[in-house]
Amino acid sequence: MPPMIDRYLQMVKESSGSDLHISAGVVPKIRVHGKLRPLKQPPMTASQMQDLLLEPLDERRKKRYLERHDLDWAYELPGIARFRVNYFVQQHGMSAVFRIIPEEILPVEKLGIPKHTERFCELRSGLVLCTGPTGSGKSTTLAALVDYINRNYHRHIVTIEEPIEFVHRNKKSVITQREVGVDTESFAAALRSASRQDPDVILVGELRDLETIGLAITAAEMGNLVFATLHTNSAAKTIDRIIDVFPEDQQNQVRTMLSVSLKGIVAQLLMTKKDGRGRVPVNELLFSSLSLGNIIREGAVHKIVSLIEAGRGQGMQLMDDSILQRYKEGSVSAQDAYLWSFDKSRFANLVRSAS
Repeated sequence: MPPMIDRYLQMVKESSGSDLHISAGVVPKIRVHGKLRPLKQPPMTASQMQDLLLEPLDERRKKRYLERHDLDWAYELPGIARFRVNYFVQQHGMSAVFRIIPEEILPVEKLGIPKHTERFCELRSGLVLCTGPTGSGKSTTLAALVDYINRNYHRHIVTIEEPIEFVHRNKKSVITQREVGVDTESFAAALRSASRQDPDVILVGELRDLETIGLAITAAEMGNLVFATLHTNSAAKTIDRIIDVFPEDQQNQVRTMLSVSLKGIVAQLLMTKKDGRGRVPVNELLFSSLSLGNIIREGAVHKIVSLIEAGRGQGMQLMDDSILQRYKEGSVSAQDAYLWSFDKSRFANLVRSAS
């Protein structure tokens, strides 16, 4: 008999949802086009939630969850979909969020991401960061870039993820996918050993701490092309965040290392479509240049906006430019454009004229 959770996950798929939220004492909800919608059923008790969540776990994962009260893993519903899962505990008992992973890895143009991002795949070394809040499609974008390399180049690609989301099949490249907590102890441990695995490309699912960030920069300096994610929403904030993680006495050295190794940043947000039927990505793009290296070394991150504006002819773009483009093409509303923008004054007239 299939686990009880399968019935809920089928509902996510059938409703074109992206996430399932289930918690003890709360009505289950499905996120559809960015909005949470409650299911027509009563809240689950703590006992019902425990039975629901522990049933699909093997003994190792069950032990880990019961001891630590947190668990990241992936669950596959054959013939339906694959899900990224986070189990946790809140004041009323056990809880979980299941996020659907698209079955097909789409190229960037079909995702609505600027095709210029594929230029990062042509690099042989350096650090490329994909940033944005949780649920902004960072993993999907990186999967598209990894698949581009896989289809076009003969390289060894090592991915370090928690959990493994998109499953890549070998095409022209050889892909080694490692899951933190299953195949390796931590992101840092996997990065330390990656240098002995003859990689050309390394994907780090998340730069969570100082050690992982330092190892990722070092791997890029050693001649690997490193892709990684951060939870920041602009190029300037990304650079600040990386440097600020380190103690003050190390920051000048990190600026120097980053000025050489950083090859680009793709910042991403997902905005709800004007008609409410789905979401569209908006992106900020920063590419490497001599000017970028100087800005990072000098600590003059405030100049990044001007650098991107001057680099529009080379494919760079500010997040607000991308939002404005989505508004002009009719994809998003004036109100949402204003709410999501950084420079509110630039969008205030749009709201006034639309009202």
